[in-house]
Amino acid sequence: MGSANVDLVVRCARLPRPGETVIGGDVARLAGGKGANQAAAAARLGARVTLLAALGDDESGRWLGASVASQGVELVQPVRSPRPTGAAFITVDDHGENSIVVAPGANADLDVSGVDLADFDVVLAQLEVPDAVIADAAARSAALVLNVAPARPLDPEVLTRCAVVIANELESASLDLAALAHCVVTLGARGAVHYAHGVEVARAAPPAVTPVDTVGAGDVFCGAYTLRYALGDAPERALAYAVTAGALATLAPGAQGALPTDTEVRTWLERA
Repeated sequence: MGSANVDLVVRCARLPRPGETVIGGDVARLAGGKGANQAAAAARLGARVTLLAALGDDESGRWLGASVASQGVELVQPVRSPRPTGAAFITVDDHGENSIVVAPGANADLDVSGVDLADFDVVLAQLEVPDAVIADAAARSAALVLNVAPARPLDPEVLTRCAVVIANELESASLDLAALAHCVVTLGARGAVHYAHGVEVARAAPPAVTPVDTVGAGDVFCGAYTLRYALGDAPERALAYAVTAGALATLAPGAQGALPTDTEVRTWLERA
């Protein structure tokens, strides 16, 4: 459950500083948005996934809907908004680092009040949709895994209702980890840590890879972790699987350009 965007990506030698113009390569149009990325990642790894999203009634929305479906994700009656389909403007440098500006557009109109969220084993959500949608999911889903990105203040009661909260290091700094039943903190190239009420219970490091593009790696981690959570894995196993999937996602450009399969992740885990 979450955002679906058209990503407009341009590569350049280095990211521009404030007020600076740099020359980049050709613009690539790719499917993106944290909701669509995480849905596609989980589907690629073998989960049966339904995406609840909002799209504009425009060419971008039709293209994006078809792209999501081609990844094996079921897109059931997406909310059609009078706003344009969401978009992200992304620059990527020669080291794979990125800078992103998101125009939410139709994502601001997502409404899942008519969907029985209890029908799903797990609901995975992010913060590129309205607070009311997140609160609704926390109240009605059997288990909500919430990726608190992009960071913003959120009702503490919503956070405590989550089965798992996923945050990066910066995002986790504003969380009361002791109040959360389970919180997974991602550490980039250093892996991830799982806390239960503020106490570390598991830690995993990813395999060493040479990244091409880090866009979407965190989303692949979220999709992979949520799949293993739904299957009942222990924290150590779920983390090891997710950090490996996230690392493999950096080996090709685009948020959905290098979605690993379950076989690929397992092969790397066995090698490690």
